[in-house]
Amino acid sequence: MAEPGVEARTRSSEITARAAASFDPVGRSVATARAFVRDTLQGWGHSDVVDDAVVLTSELVTNAVIHAGTAADVLCLRTAEGVRVEVADRYPEREIPMQGGSRAVVHPDRENGRGLLLCAALASRWGVEYTPTRKHVWFQLDLPQRTVGTRSAGPVLPVGLLPVADERVRVAVVQIDRNGAVGSWNDDAEHLFGYAADQVVGKPLGDLAAWPQTPGIGTGLAEALRLSRWEGSYGIRGTDGRVVPVYASHLRVRDTQGEASTVCLLVRDYERAVLQTPTRAPAADGAGHDRRSADPFEVFIGSPAPDDLDGLLQRTVERARDMLDGDAAFLLLATDDETELEVRATTGLPSARQRFARVPVEAGTGRYGSARMPAVHEDLTSVPGAVPLLGGTGMRSVVTVPLKVEGRLTGSLGVAAEAAGRYSNEEALRLQFAADRIALAVESARLGELERLRRGSLSFLVEASDLLAGTLDRDQTLALMAQMTVPTLATWCAVYTISDQSSEPYLSYVLHEDEDRIDGLKALLSKIEPPDPVPTPGARVWTAPAHTAHQAALRTSMRELGLGAAHLSSGIGTTLATASAVGGETVVLPLVARNRVIGMLTLGKPSDDHFRQEILELAEDLSRRAALALDNARLYSERTAISQSLQRSLLPPGLPQVPGVEVEVIYRAAGEGNEVGGDFYDLFPIRDGAYGFAIGDVCGTGPEAAAVTGLARHALRLLAREGFGGPAVLERLNAAILDEGSRSRFLTLLYGELWPQEDGSALLKVVCAGHPLPLRLRQNGSVEPAAEPQPLLGVMEDLELYEQTVTLDPGDVLLCVTDGVTERREGTRMLGDDGLTDVLTTCTGLTAGAVAARVLRAVERFAAEPASDDMAILAMRVPEPHGG
Repeated sequence: MAEPGVEARTRSSEITARAAASFDPVGRSVATARAFVRDTLQGWGHSDVVDDAVVLTSELVTNAVIHAGTAADVLCLRTAEGVRVEVADRYPEREIPMQGGSRAVVHPDRENGRGLLLCAALASRWGVEYTPTRKHVWFQLDLPQRTVGTRSAGPVLPVGLLPVADERVRVAVVQIDRNGAVGSWNDDAEHLFGYAADQVVGKPLGDLAAWPQTPGIGTGLAEALRLSRWEGSYGIRGTDGRVVPVYASHLRVRDTQGEASTVCLLVRDYERAVLQTPTRAPAADGAGHDRRSADPFEVFIGSPAPDDLDGLLQRTVERARDMLDGDAAFLLLATDDETELEVRATTGLPSARQRFARVPVEAGTGRYGSARMPAVHEDLTSVPGAVPLLGGTGMRSVVTVPLKVEGRLTGSLGVAAEAAGRYSNEEALRLQFAADRIALAVESARLGELERLRRGSLSFLVEASDLLAGTLDRDQTLALMAQMTVPTLATWCAVYTISDQSSEPYLSYVLHEDEDRIDGLKALLSKIEPPDPVPTPGARVWTAPAHTAHQAALRTSMRELGLGAAHLSSGIGTTLATASAVGGETVVLPLVARNRVIGMLTLGKPSDDHFRQEILELAEDLSRRAALALDNARLYSERTAISQSLQRSLLPPGLPQVPGVEVEVIYRAAGEGNEVGGDFYDLFPIRDGAYGFAIGDVCGTGPEAAAVTGLARHALRLLAREGFGGPAVLERLNAAILDEGSRSRFLTLLYGELWPQEDGSALLKVVCAGHPLPLRLRQNGSVEPAAEPQPLLGVMEDLELYEQTVTLDPGDVLLCVTDGVTERREGTRMLGDDGLTDVLTTCTGLTAGAVAARVLRAVERFAAEPASDDMAILAMRVPEPHGG
């Protein structure tokens, strides 16, 4: 059953294409599923919705294969309306987050339930369905609406797409004389605003019009009435005092006597489609039209506008420059809070050098104090810094006007000339008129670009999180951080790390999109004091690299030039290349994890280039994820090192040389990263001529079992050297294990004492407490147990153990193993005691090392799968005289 707030799936739309795939419950399946959906939708030509589909699929498949631990089936369907993607898993056991109600909303940074929250945010429709064995989560992404109609005419539209109007569309026709007074007033005007004609004829239209008074509006009512043609929104005050929002079209005309007047057509603002006219293409030569009256910007509006924002902005500045016959033009877009302007397009200026540069809007030195109002500067030399973008360009006169949408500053458009006094208020009015016509289109394109960036950023962050989560290696995490930022976010990147609070930042990784620049960049950054580890979030500008590179290039140039042209070396080329690589904007983002600064992520641009705000926000999101991944890698490395150090301390420091006896040990601990498990061995001198040996197996594997092995091994050495015999040693060890209480584990142990004899034999006294019996291989190839079984340790308090004496003659072998050897399995088969005996019978005449190696090979070859239990092999052999 679908949850409240989501739709049940509909199959009424005709399916025109489908693609399906299944993915195993492993981590790499998430990336494979993303690639499958991306390739499928791009193959269908639906690149507009690829990013959203990839993000949603990634979250839903992650829920299935990672969190639910089941396989995931992905189905892509294409219909006329859009695309639908279904993700099904096998066990619908997880709770579905409710949309609404009293339940708390899942935090976006938590993985559980995030996929459904994203469905609600990004998908056109979505839903959840259950069957007895499966759960389906589906979402649909509708294709973007295409522009309906053409510039000059529109096709027949469905009724639902027609603009809404009253039963009768009323168009007020008001004629205004040259003095701005009302000359005529029709019946529709009386119906819309309540005034009879005799009440308003002869009165200035300004007494009735509620013209927007937002600071910076470039065209007032008087100016609009003087223009040859004008369209836009304002208000008319009705007889009841209320302002009626209207959309107006003003057309300036003259009568047969040459008297000028303006005809105003007004409708309710929501009926603006009645008056909005399709823009006209320029008249062809020879068509009889006066082309001198065609405004160049109207020609631009009539041409097909570029689809992308950068193309639209570039076309705008080029047409604005042509319209005012300027030498340069520029357009800046405002940030969301209207506090800064960002250079987005220029012509006649070094645009590459200035792109994405930002300046504050408020008044002051080096600021656009006039950004909210039209402004004309007749000579910039008398007001230096009035337009920061034009500093050092040779431009003298400039006119700037704001781009506004619904009274909100969205940008600034300017045209400049090299001569002084080129522009006046008349040019400002023309440019403002053009800016008003293009402002909405620019803002719409900008919002579209921001939406694409947002969705692309979300897809990028999903991929980045997946990569960062896939490693716990510190060096690999550093490399991934740099490779994800270069060249996607920056031209070069440097990562500084801080090991602890008292340590200085250390330059850990450097990457440039041009590999030939990496060494020079690394050398340059090594000479600079690292940035301060400030925990304040966000990007901050760091000027040291660009300044140092510039100074180094200057010194190198002067030194090389002083040698004369004939002695110039390649050093200047390398230095200048490095200076160019870091000569742009450089920003530093703190890497903060668990309330501590663990490093800094430094991003840079080449000479005089700047970061756009959206990229910095994306980099900030990435730095938070990268910091946590880097800190996790650090913690994992530290704990792994501690674990390995502790485990190594549980192993014997080394095997002593026993005169007249060959000894070989092979030890394998089960589990990745484990050096010590539940099996253990030891061989140590007790006193002159006497040696103790042991091989044991603690119940279980891993660190808990390893802790008991450490207790057993150290207790054996201590008790044996105190002079206790074998039974007494094991009885006291049994008491020590039981004293551990709930942490105690039962233990099987073979313990013995070894005395090499002068006649070349060896005397052994052994106690086998629940352990696999030791096997004795005689020189004639016979194999027999060398001890009898006795109770294991760690179970009963009162044990009565005894020791048995064994003599190894020259050529004899004593083989001691743990149950990881005898219980080696392949399906229902097990190596067992008989299998081990068969292997040992083939070892006559082999050294102790060869015997242990042959047993290990037999165990490994017995089954194809890796061993799942700890394993220890101890082989002792008395060599025959003369090396026999």
